[in-house]
Amino acid sequence: MKKIYLLIIAFLTYLSLFAAAKASTQTNVNGTVLDEQRNPVDYATVGLFKASDSTLVKTAMTTPEGKFSFPNIVAGSYYIKINMMGYQIYKGKSFVVAETTLNLPDILLKSDSKTLNTVSVTAVKPLLERKADKMVMNVENSSVAVGSSALEVLKRAPGVTVDQNDKISMQGKQGVLIMLDGKQTYMSQTDVANLLRNMQSSEIETIELITNPSSKYDASGNSGIINIKTKRSRNGGINGSFNAGTAYGKNLRGNTGLNLNYRTKGVNVFGSYNFNKGTRTNLINIDRIAKSTNTDPDTYFSQKGGDDRDFENNNFKVGVDFFLNKHNTIGLLANGYLNSGAEKANNHTYIGKSFTQTDSTLTTSNLQKSSYRNLAYNLNYKATLDTTGQELSADVDYSRYNSRDRADLVNELLFPNGSAAKPTGRLRNNSPSTIDIKAAKVDYTLPINKTTKFEAGVKSSWVETNNDLRAEEWKNNVWQNDVRRSNRFVYNENVNAAYANFNKQFKQTNVQLGLRMEQTNSKGNLITANNVVARSYWDFFPTIYVQQTFSKNHQLGASYGRRIDRPSYDALNPFIYFLDEYTYNKGNPFLKPQYTNNYELNYTLKQKYFLNLGYSVTNDAITEVILPNTEQKALYQTNENLETQTVLSANLTVPVKINKWWTMSNNLNVFHMAFETPNLNGETLKTGQTSYQLRMQNTFIIMDGLTAEFNANYDSPLTYGTLDLEERAYADLGISKTVLKKKGSIKFAVSDVFNTNRTRLKSAYPGLKYELYQKNETLLFRLNFSYRFGKNEIKPARRRATGTEAEQRRMKN
Repeated sequence: MKKIYLLIIAFLTYLSLFAAAKASTQTNVNGTVLDEQRNPVDYATVGLFKASDSTLVKTAMTTPEGKFSFPNIVAGSYYIKINMMGYQIYKGKSFVVAETTLNLPDILLKSDSKTLNTVSVTAVKPLLERKADKMVMNVENSSVAVGSSALEVLKRAPGVTVDQNDKISMQGKQGVLIMLDGKQTYMSQTDVANLLRNMQSSEIETIELITNPSSKYDASGNSGIINIKTKRSRNGGINGSFNAGTAYGKNLRGNTGLNLNYRTKGVNVFGSYNFNKGTRTNLINIDRIAKSTNTDPDTYFSQKGGDDRDFENNNFKVGVDFFLNKHNTIGLLANGYLNSGAEKANNHTYIGKSFTQTDSTLTTSNLQKSSYRNLAYNLNYKATLDTTGQELSADVDYSRYNSRDRADLVNELLFPNGSAAKPTGRLRNNSPSTIDIKAAKVDYTLPINKTTKFEAGVKSSWVETNNDLRAEEWKNNVWQNDVRRSNRFVYNENVNAAYANFNKQFKQTNVQLGLRMEQTNSKGNLITANNVVARSYWDFFPTIYVQQTFSKNHQLGASYGRRIDRPSYDALNPFIYFLDEYTYNKGNPFLKPQYTNNYELNYTLKQKYFLNLGYSVTNDAITEVILPNTEQKALYQTNENLETQTVLSANLTVPVKINKWWTMSNNLNVFHMAFETPNLNGETLKTGQTSYQLRMQNTFIIMDGLTAEFNANYDSPLTYGTLDLEERAYADLGISKTVLKKKGSIKFAVSDVFNTNRTRLKSAYPGLKYELYQKNETLLFRLNFSYRFGKNEIKPARRRATGTEAEQRRMKN
């Protein structure tokens, strides 16, 4: 493998040198498109035609400055033709291209009011498009964009699952990175879900599903990236949107949000704020049997409990872009969240020689208060080096995360007659935590010619986490330090990376090769126990993509990529947190990173039927497991490295248009997931099962501006590590009406109509017997209103990816 990596490095180095030499010999045709007031016209379609036979040579789209360019044009006679909605079609006079760059005179487009009144769309993008390294879901102009939230649209994406705990998975694998306009959201999965609930689908242009990311992205994440791109707009001025909603199940909750954008020729200012508040109820029951280590009979535990969690979340973003000139832009961005919550939990554990014979009852009450604060700052710069698309961009990031959890736990062990079996136990925890993230990155793009592109970049990140668990127990009428649990854990990590990408378009074939190198230095220090775990290692992550177009109806693609997942900062924290005396979870500071090799094959038929085949092998798979503590007869949850995880999958998407008013989209995801490890807590583990997920979405057009939807979901039984999950089925429905000249929308929806969305699981670990039932508050009646105001064609802040995506996603929020 080392020889292969060296050959790839040498090959990409040669390509970069070739690119630099090639760039200096390019012959280009450049121009600028203006309106009658001599303002730039952006996103106009420009065609270059041969003057001799009117053959189309190449097309281009104008930039926000109205610029267009055709690189590497051979000598000859040509003319320009321009199409833009709201303007008359422009056809220019012929001109001659020689061996030097040709700069055309400014082109002025004339407005056409008749065109505005009679325009019709003759070519609409399909809902789904397959590209070499991703699947693109075109939300704009599709039926799913009517009256839905962004989260509802995401649930409809092929191969994507959002469970009742807001955990998002793709192709059956968890750990998906969610990005908005190429930027990390800086939020937990729950907060991201709330943000997407507040975002209207009418704001979305496309959703990119990247199951096998290229080397341009951080190598972390074996399950891929979902990038949600919002619509771009065209004119200067101010606009915004407002939304508000309420939901009721067992509890009342509400949300509201405001988004503003103001742009002139020299500056763009933008900001948003989202707020949601409410209460969530969760029910959890666990029945288990603790095997005795001697001749005593087994002990039976039947735990019944639940919790109510009050939450209040504030998410915000503010930024500004300065357009220094037509080639250089500098921007500042600050975003974050201020979240708080309070949880009241009560559990009753019945202990005895059988589930029907109780010897004692453990009653546990837990009052927990938490606060989470994240502030992130980004300084960015982008330079357009020439008219061929050569670009240089840079980002510097700093983020600071603070959290504080305070918990009071009371344990009472009672005999069946109600008398105390032992004195009441009282515990309390105070666990402040901080995470500092610094990162810097530079990216470079060079179009070598009209069919070849080269990309390269570097990045460095520095992370420090500081976790301090201050545990106390009530003894002799005074709070005393609990030396069993009090601890301090400090973790430092530095990752340095460099990548190169080469893309070549042949007649019917597109090939992309990439290589990313990452060097990692980490040190975990359990200060109280003076236990230090230090690591330093180098990794190489090659990627290969091949896309073959046989005709407009048939496309075939193949890809390979190597990925890494480093443990989350929370999973490395060795602290112990008790649900009760016999149930707890703890971290694992000895976790190693996991490595995944992903292979994919995809086929597209008529640009609407999609089949994706995948195979992946993960070594040292970081897996959440539930294991027994035989000495204490307890059950605990932690993360372990399992030797291998293999996934073989097939994903099929079939849209059906039943008639003019009823469309249906069907998605079937079938996968076999298997885990194997020789020694997990003293036992050999070998588990696996073939599972499938079925999604059916129905959209009904009742009349103009009034639509209804009914969606059904089914998940078959699934084995995940030490867990055997039972089947799950649920359905959602809703009705939406546009109002206020289609600038507003009112929607009423019912989620989990039949209240069947729940989790049932049992142990797949040898010798351990337990069954768990969990039911969240999923049956909800929702009412939402959204409104857009101002000029609705405002250019938003330019899309960019900050430098802390991989680090932010590993934080617990």
